[in-house]
Amino acid sequence: MNKLPNNLPQLQNLIKRDPVSYRDEFLQQYRHYESNLQIFQLKPSAYSKTLEELVLFVAQVAPCYPVEAAQFPEHLRDLLNQHGDGLDRSMRMAFCKALILLRNKNMLPASGILELFFKLFRCQDKLLRKMLYTYIVNDIKNINRKHKNAKLNSTLQSFMYTMMKDNNPVAAKMSLDVMKELYRRNIWNDAKTVNAIATACFSKVTKVLVAALKFFLGHEDGEKEESDSEEDEPPKTEKSLRLSHRVGKHTRKRQKKLDRALQALKKHKKKKKTAEAFNNSALHLIHDPQDMCEKLFSQLEKTTERFEVKLMMIDLTSRLIGIHQLFLLNFYPFVQRFLQPHQREVTKLLLYAAQSSHELVPPDAMEGVLKTIANNFITDRNAGEVMAVGLNAVKEICTRCPLAMTQDLLGDLVQYKSHRDKGVLMGARALLQLYRKVNPELLRIRKPRSGKPTEAMAEAEPLVYGGQIAKDFIPGAEILPEEEEPRETEENADWESCSDESDGEGEWVNVHHSSDEETQEEDGSQISKEEKLKKAQCVSSSRILTTAEFEKIQKRQVDKEVEGKHGKRKREEEDESGSLLTLSTIENVHKKRSHDKESRLLTVRAGREGREKFGKNHERMNPHASTTNKDKRKNKAFMMIKHKVQRKKVKRSFRDKQIALRNSLLKKQKTKR
Repeated sequence: MNKLPNNLPQLQNLIKRDPVSYRDEFLQQYRHYESNLQIFQLKPSAYSKTLEELVLFVAQVAPCYPVEAAQFPEHLRDLLNQHGDGLDRSMRMAFCKALILLRNKNMLPASGILELFFKLFRCQDKLLRKMLYTYIVNDIKNINRKHKNAKLNSTLQSFMYTMMKDNNPVAAKMSLDVMKELYRRNIWNDAKTVNAIATACFSKVTKVLVAALKFFLGHEDGEKEESDSEEDEPPKTEKSLRLSHRVGKHTRKRQKKLDRALQALKKHKKKKKTAEAFNNSALHLIHDPQDMCEKLFSQLEKTTERFEVKLMMIDLTSRLIGIHQLFLLNFYPFVQRFLQPHQREVTKLLLYAAQSSHELVPPDAMEGVLKTIANNFITDRNAGEVMAVGLNAVKEICTRCPLAMTQDLLGDLVQYKSHRDKGVLMGARALLQLYRKVNPELLRIRKPRSGKPTEAMAEAEPLVYGGQIAKDFIPGAEILPEEEEPRETEENADWESCSDESDGEGEWVNVHHSSDEETQEEDGSQISKEEKLKKAQCVSSSRILTTAEFEKIQKRQVDKEVEGKHGKRKREEEDESGSLLTLSTIENVHKKRSHDKESRLLTVRAGREGREKFGKNHERMNPHASTTNKDKRKNKAFMMIKHKVQRKKVKRSFRDKQIALRNSLLKKQKTKR
């Protein structure tokens, strides 16, 4: 009556409760497993249900008998190493699940099993690859949960680096995906991982190449995103949620469920709205960006990939040039060929040209790009949107490389500041405002220099290629007093005494001013440029400034951008910050956008307020009078009047009209006779 030998789930339950009492039963099943394994090795491609059940049974209870089942993991690893690709799908999946169970119970080292699983990526089994991918990522995450296991990480990274060069493209792509996911989760966020992924940018397999490029460009595949909660899944629209709530009984439980769904929808929309910047940290961890950039550009010139892949390669090359301020002069004539209004994705190409510009690029190299954009985009024969895009691109390039602009070209472009198209007008004014700030000398030509010069323009130093402006003081510190708490005995002492002492002359010079002159000094209007410089040096070197003082200095620096030498003028444009260049900055065409449905309804409802109801008045003089058949028909079900409606709407065919016309003509002829 003993059914335990044939009932493995029951035996498994009993062994876990009392391993000592059921040791003989386990050994009996283990011998059964070994005999079935020997038979299976004669024909590894066959499927054996008995062996599959025994393998999963032994894997579950092996921790209870570590000595007796010591060789069990080695059996499975040898089978997968020798016959991994030739095994039956179900048997291979069972062996992998058994190894995962043993690894979770610390009966196997991580390095051996993970390397084996990486090799199994070569198998033509999508379900197996997906399971192994999830397990590898989670296992490495658990290993490094409390502290980084540097030795194991280094071993696995080296192995994965070799796997990315595997002849099997699927195995190479899966290994790359594992490294990308580990970097995204901040588990392997070191330079070794980034540079291993960087080598995949030169792969001959298109899928591997695109995956590596997307990693550096910040494009998420979407398929590797974990959906830990229902909020990550694309929810329904608000309209559909509210419509579904209208049907059925209105209870508190259903209302709470609706509120939770609406809150999740709002959170999902907020997450979608946040723009994802590209992976700056990864680009900064590249060991030799100049060498990588040159190799990538050489590959770009020879590649025969589709246009979308070429765009990604151009994008990455331009970002490397802009972030690391590299020299790749052949890149600009290459991009220059594509800068035509009819070119596909031309706004992205203009963006890449702006990304690749920086202050160390020789002005001669960027001058050709600017002239090409001006000749092809900023002409009166083009539409206003094309001209606006060209002016925005020129402005972004000149923001990063102001010396590339020539005086004649700038004079021609700023003439569009009074153009009839608003987009062109805004682009020209933005360019004019930029050079008023960075290089006012180029605007010394008749009309474009119109307007009062600001105080910042008066303090601006001439631009020199390769010149670095290093200051030994805090700009704008001249507006602060010399001491944090001035004493009464030193009220008449001038700030020049501090500056004279710093010059090393060893003498103090006290200069007395009237109260009116002191007020003028605080305004900054009666102090010369040299005196401001000395006072700023004195204040910056004499004490530690507080947060409130820094805010005061920052406010003063902003005021310098809008204040003239003898008063204030209206500011034309907000201050440019060194923010990330996006496609919206190039496509910033100022045009009145069409309303969506919600805004149209709001304007319609606002227009109806305060007036009588529109439309024909259908009210009867006597509300108790009987209704007509036409009114009664409105309240009837459609199926009751369907035959009448269809009869009215039937239209004659062209053939029927011909017959009717023929009959009428024949009838007319008969009447004439």
